[in-house]
Amino acid sequence: MLRIILSVLATSLLGGTPAIAADTPFSPYVDDQGSISLPKDYRQKWTHLGSWVVDEEGAPGQGFHDVYTQPESVNAFRKDGKFPDGTVLVKEIRSIQKGKETTGRAMWAGDVAIWFVMVKDSANRFPNNPNWGGGWGWGLYKAEAPDKNASSDWTKDCQGCHIPAKGSDWVYLKGYPTLK
Repeated sequence: MLRIILSVLATSLLGGTPAIAADTPFSPYVDDQGSISLPKDYRQKWTHLGSWVVDEEGAPGQGFHDVYTQPESVNAFRKDGKFPDGTVLVKEIRSIQKGKETTGRAMWAGDVAIWFVMVKDSANRFPNNPNWGGGWGWGLYKAEAPDKNASSDWTKDCQGCHIPAKGSDWVYLKGYPTLK
């Protein structure tokens, strides 16, 4: 632990990204069985990658989509165009509110309905866990139970929506201007 603290302290003083010790856990949001948890502090501490709206009635992703990741993952992606191992992407989908404002017809985000979490895993750490595949861990969290991963199998619950983004490592990069 002291080695990790010294590494983080030294690199923050020198302005770099902390080197992670070999004995550091893969991700603080993944347990040793591959269970993924929804990060609690992402809005306050992470970088907002971008937003978009799916405004089609009944569409599976209808709502405002806001996506966040760790600042060090943004820096790494900008360098080589890849998310480093352990990167966590959190997508929150909020309801759409609409109305006429003094500026004209407006839409804004309402309450969170669902969160999706992806954790980059280039080492295939959990080959027998059905929520891991395609180089990522996949999680689905509903507003009524944000502490429980509602996904039972990434190929059934997640992959279908991500097929168009398979060529970009399953991530819709065009929605993330922060990565440019």
